[in-house]
Amino acid sequence: MKISLHHLALCAATLSASSAAFAQPAAPASAPAPVCEAHVQGQPGKKFDLTELRVSKRCVQFTVHLLHTGKKPWQEAGHNWVLTRSQDTEAVIREGQRSGPERAWLSRGDARVLAATQMLSGGEHASVSFPVERLSQGEDYTYFCSFPTHAEPMRGKLVVVD
Repeated sequence: MKISLHHLALCAATLSASSAAFAQPAAPASAPAPVCEAHVQGQPGKKFDLTELRVSKRCVQFTVHLLHTGKKPWQEAGHNWVLTRSQDTEAVIREGQRSGPERAWLSRGDARVLAATQMLSGGEHASVSFPVERLSQGEDYTYFCSFPTHAEPMRGKLVVVD
């Protein structure tokens, strides 16, 4: 059997490439970076456009950007975004109603409020950031608008993932 130099060179190149592939460990597949923000609209009709937000435990901070898409001033139909543990939501709303409009219907210093934007008039926007380490996977969280007639229908669920 006669082997040409070209055939030998080809075999050597193939063998060299194969052993190089085995010699170097494969780079680990990197997980995509988590999305650590959400854009939420407070809309006329007492509703948020999103009724569920998913927050990755890999985020250090999570930011919610709220846009009030209506036209009325906050005194008539304001929107804000307030986050609580679900078990605290009703009590926070009840106590907040007593605080009145000067405090955006939230009790000052209420530790059960995990994050909140200011109350917005139509066309305004605001953001709030909070540390994700405050949240626990498996815990139920509710976000809502604290305006008196909005607190019941304007709600959503925040879910911690990863």
